[in-house]
Formats: sequence, structure tokens, C-alpha cells
Amino acid sequence: MKRPSGRTADQLRSIRITRNYTKHAEGSVLVEFGDTKVICTASVESGVPRFLKGQGQGWLTAEYGMLPRSTGERNQREASRGKQGGRTLEIQRLIGRSLRAALDMSKLGENTIYLDCDVIQADGGTRTASITGAMVALVDALKVLKKRGALKGEPLKQMVAAVSVGIYQGEPVLDLDYLEDAAAETDLNVVMTSAGGFIEVQGTAEGTPFQPEELTAMLDLARKGLGELFELQRAVLAD
Repeated sequence: MKRPSGRTADQLRSIRITRNYTKHAEGSVLVEFGDTKVICTASVESGVPRFLKGQGQGWLTAEYGMLPRSTGERNQREASRGKQGGRTLEIQRLIGRSLRAALDMSKLGENTIYLDCDVIQADGGTRTASITGAMVALVDALKVLKKRGALKGEPLKQMVAAVSVGIYQGEPVLDLDYLEDAAAETDLNVVMTSAGGFIEVQGTAEGTPFQPEELTAMLDLARKGLGELFELQRAVLAD
């Protein structure tokens, strides 16, 4: 088996996270997983949704979108269609669930953090890149809140990252690009915490059902890749 990119089965794409990518947001990064590029911004607003008012805790939510020419052909803006597609809603809910697992909301104060993930170029793994990059933007936003004296303690419990794995030409591989994703027999997205817990495992067999031993092999690859992503997040935030 030879991967289109020439990578080994357990090799991530070239990953890069650039902090403070935009001027105005409390936290912003450009995250690059190979040729997949996503701008992730974290914005803070005072107040919380109605269902949380008066409870003394904060909230985090996410939005996700793909720019019209982020793929080979121009996508119509969802705003011009008047509604979001099912895939978009699924992904932004996943991003929100994943990043809420990083926080103790009771220490966030009555503040809401909005994570916006905008795909400017797609080559597979946009949701996993979004989660990994948005985590860094979130940490920077928390630092701003701390400087403002808006926190009730340290809300950050753990880091969160995500990566894709799959079965390509009969073998488990890590971090699928578009060519592999389009031809994969199985595609799995894995979200984990830096403490080693799983937040979400999304998996689908596109053709032949995958076997328990293949699932184990894919999860082992995911853990390896996520360990590298957590190291990268720490290094980027230490700069």
C-alpha cells in the first residue's frame, strides 16, 4: 500500500498552527493540516443564553462554514440559500461538544465564547483541523478573560484535539487527505482530551464492514497522532 502523499501509515500531514492570525478576536489561529486550512476565531461576549441565566456559569458554542472556493468547485454560500446544510450543522455541533469538554463552565463566569471555524481551503479533515485549531484560539481567549478579571477561577480543565483515521487499500492509516478519504473503505474521526479520554468517535464503513481488530488498530493510530497534536498545541501556546 502506498499513500498518495507518500506518507507512512502512521504519519500526520505537516501541521502548522499560527496564533493571533486576525486582529480583533480575543483568540484567533490559522490551522493547517497539509493543504487543509481553517481560520478559527474565539470571540467573547458578556452574558449567556436564556436557559443559563442566573446560574452563574458560562457557555461555549461553535459555528462552522466553508468559503465558496475552498474546494475544487465554488460552493454557494449557505447564507444565500437561507439555511445551513445538515453537514454544517453536524460539524459545528461536534466542535461545540468537543471544546465544551475542555472547560469547567462554572468558572467561566456569565460569559459566552463563540468559536467560528471558517474553512478557506479543504483537502480532507476539516472538522478535525477545526477542533485542534479552535482549542488554541480558546486558550488565548481565556487569557484575555483572565486579564479582564472576568473569570471565577481557572476554567481550563484539559486540552482537546482531533484527528481522522481510516482503512485505505486494506490498511489502517492516520490523518486522511481528500484523495484517501474519497477512496477509504472506513473513515473514523476521533476526538480526545489530553488526559486520554475519548470525547467522540465517529466511524463509518463505506464498503466492507470493518472488524474489531481494525477498529483497535485505527484507535491506536489516532492516539499516536493525537499525542503529537497535543505536543504541538503546547509548543505553540508556549511561544
